[in-house]
Amino acid sequence: MCVCFSLSENSETEEKAFSKAPAHSTVALVETGEGEDDPWNLPELQDGAAAWSDLDTKGKVLRVVTSAGKGLLLLGFLYMFICSLDILSSAFQLVGGKAAGDIFTEGSVLSNPLAGLVIGVLVTLLVQSSSTSSSIVVSMVSSGLLQVQMAVPVIMGTNIGTSVTNTLVAMTQAGDRNKFRRAFAGATVHDFFNWLSVLVFLPLEVASGYMYKLTKLLVDSFNIQGGEKTPELLHVITDPLTKAIIEVMCVVPPQVMCVVPPKIMCVLPPQVMCVVPPQVSPSPGNVCPPSTGNHIFVNVDLSDLAIGLILLALSLLVLCSCLILIVKLLNSMLKGQVAMVIKKVLNTDFPFPFGWVTGYIAILVGAGMTFIVQSSSVFTSAITPLVGIGVISIERAYPLSLGANIGTTTTAILAAMAAPGDTLANALQIALIHFVFNVSGIILWYPIPFTRIPIRLAKALGDITAEYRWFAGVYIISCFFLLPLFVFGLSMAGWKVLVGVGVPIVALLIIIIIVNVLQARLPRCLPAVLHSWDFLPLWAHSLEPWDRVVAVVAAK
Repeated sequence: MCVCFSLSENSETEEKAFSKAPAHSTVALVETGEGEDDPWNLPELQDGAAAWSDLDTKGKVLRVVTSAGKGLLLLGFLYMFICSLDILSSAFQLVGGKAAGDIFTEGSVLSNPLAGLVIGVLVTLLVQSSSTSSSIVVSMVSSGLLQVQMAVPVIMGTNIGTSVTNTLVAMTQAGDRNKFRRAFAGATVHDFFNWLSVLVFLPLEVASGYMYKLTKLLVDSFNIQGGEKTPELLHVITDPLTKAIIEVMCVVPPQVMCVVPPKIMCVLPPQVMCVVPPQVSPSPGNVCPPSTGNHIFVNVDLSDLAIGLILLALSLLVLCSCLILIVKLLNSMLKGQVAMVIKKVLNTDFPFPFGWVTGYIAILVGAGMTFIVQSSSVFTSAITPLVGIGVISIERAYPLSLGANIGTTTTAILAAMAAPGDTLANALQIALIHFVFNVSGIILWYPIPFTRIPIRLAKALGDITAEYRWFAGVYIISCFFLLPLFVFGLSMAGWKVLVGVGVPIVALLIIIIIVNVLQARLPRCLPAVLHSWDFLPLWAHSLEPWDRVVAVVAAK
């Protein structure tokens, strides 16, 4: 099955192309909107509530109390959402810590750039935070377990893995077609930016090592002494709750993770320091000392695996519940004058000739907000529902997400600054590589409007998922689980297998993309048979047959 996206910038040209396309053409999969309205136009927000001046004293008091109550509930649900992400991270460390350690200790695995990339994706999927996974990579480089050049693909993979959270948030708005269209596009614009950046810069880095060389020059020019890690604001707020539930001390592979006080002693190799929390150092014999923590599992006679599975189920339940409640509260709160003011402020450009500055300010805002909360997942998940309900346009959500990518690199830089003096240079270098990678992606995919391909791809995917909502689940499972595992399997089989299987698949995808672009822009350059995909079986170029299958399965 090939599902292809048009990259055309002109919506009127696209609509004409779509209207002339055969009924089952690939481009016909893209929904052009309901009626004559462009579905990508932000909806007019109506103020259905009574004016403040028309309310009596009781009505005014009731409105103030209701608004304040909703605001407090929203903050509470956001707090629980963030805490559930933290506990989810600890749960996955307990469930899969030893397996992850075994992977990292196999030097031959990470010597393959594609394997390193996939490991970065999967680890970040598990811990649901690129800040956490990149900090772990920095700690491993600092401890000497991982070389800087081998860690570069892993750092790139962390960018991809972190974008699954806001994509899942978009699924909570699947009940309304147009809200889902906008929300899913607003979430996946982050996905496409990360995937496209990796597709360009991973081969470039393998061939030239430009990021390694550039950051090496920067680090050599610095004269920085190692010190204590700066406290993270988000953890200062959430630790009182999360540490009362669970506390994982040793987060450094390659040995087992341990709940503290540990039932199983957390034995580390001689060169590895216990880096979480940073002030803890190994006791004689390289054994992590028991904690004085008082979490609820201290005296529970359960294995780490059992505790991890319990926490995994509970944290996922709280996470999903909070996402649904947050979206519903936002829909309830952002109505009338409040929504109109926010919409105007966020989507208004500076006057000519300074309109281009607006996007860069949005990048700085995204970076600043992400620096404050120390999590790009939290920030991008917060703006995704706003895109869905029409408060933020996808064109404005795009630079905000790019800023989040920059802001999340500060966590790794702070982690690097905690490294001892003899390994500070390597730790700081890999943290700066993460920063340079994201800045390079922004330079490539943002300044020139024509190069903002992630926006057009996200809109195309949003149109498809609005028509066939089940395809959103297929996209998430395929891009974040099946594809990484498939690539990892090929890379583990060796370069010959990887090239033999991967190159024909990549070549086929490139041909399909080129043909789709020519079909939309220059159909006269193609032979008549390629003016549409109708020469293929219907199931190979349309989701309609698959939709009928899904409908039958769902009915059963």
